[in-house]
Amino acid sequence: MKIGTIGSGEIVCKFLDGVSKTDGVSCEAVYSRSKEKGETLAAGYGVSKIYTQLEALMKDEQVDCIYVASPNSLHYEQTKMALEHGKNVICEKPFTTTFKKAKELVALAKDKGLFLFDAVPPSFLPNFKAVKQALPRIGSLKLVMSNYSQYSSRYDTLLEGKITNVFSRDFAGGCLQDIGFYNLYFNVAMFGKPQSTAYYPNMYPGQVDTSGVLVLQYDGFVSSNVGAKDTWGINFVQIEGEKGYIYVKDGSNGLTEVKVVTCDDEETMNYHSEETRMYYEVQGIARIIREKDYEECYRRLDVMLDVIETLEKTRKAAGIYFTGENEMA
Repeated sequence: MKIGTIGSGEIVCKFLDGVSKTDGVSCEAVYSRSKEKGETLAAGYGVSKIYTQLEALMKDEQVDCIYVASPNSLHYEQTKMALEHGKNVICEKPFTTTFKKAKELVALAKDKGLFLFDAVPPSFLPNFKAVKQALPRIGSLKLVMSNYSQYSSRYDTLLEGKITNVFSRDFAGGCLQDIGFYNLYFNVAMFGKPQSTAYYPNMYPGQVDTSGVLVLQYDGFVSSNVGAKDTWGINFVQIEGEKGYIYVKDGSNGLTEVKVVTCDDEETMNYHSEETRMYYEVQGIARIIREKDYEECYRRLDVMLDVIETLEKTRKAAGIYFTGENEMA
């Protein structure tokens, strides 16, 4: 994998930290609209090529994979552009703002025989697998509860009346698209697509949600998920069954420890040898591409499509629309 990155935020640095620890993977080029930001990012990771024109990055024959970490509203067009140029793509969450766009990109990748990934580290984590394997031990599920609250430094700016990308309708921002996305993805990847959903948001006037509660109804159990960019608290997931419970430390995006408690025993597990979650993501994606495992790639895309379809329907039902969307549709 010879990667070209789009974006210059903190998430790109975390991704490149994972790249630096993965054999056979390198960053060949970075793209940023700001040459200064691009130079700073490139210098930190020993990258020699810096692009300020997206087309130039796409035409670079030394780059075979594009990592998209731009504002949410740009994911679709930049991913499509990369696929049309014959590049494999790793796209940050949320993959797209609509189910229609997500389906189009998946079809395009399959038609061209390219790999396409949604960059959601938790599903690559060993502790995620440990949770899934432990589910039969706690019997029939009844309740799932989660909290992922992470106070955003941009929230203070918002309170001053300045709208940044993460809280902007123009850039498809909001808590559900960011913090809440991890809660939703965890549920869909762990339990499948929910039967019905409801979202109860705290809204910033004229823009998007800053926090909220997402409720997912499954056959036989219900999942309640708190997400916030305007508060902070203890992040966790607790899955309760008739015979016990599973407690996930640091929530749907951290999964730093898994405790399984039943009537008969108690076990605490942690299979992470690396602190950075994106190490496992890069390792997993590199393996899938190296082994040409399209089956696993497509299986992951099926989960992503269920997440995006659920996310879009739930968001719009809660009255959250992005710039250019028809609220009457």
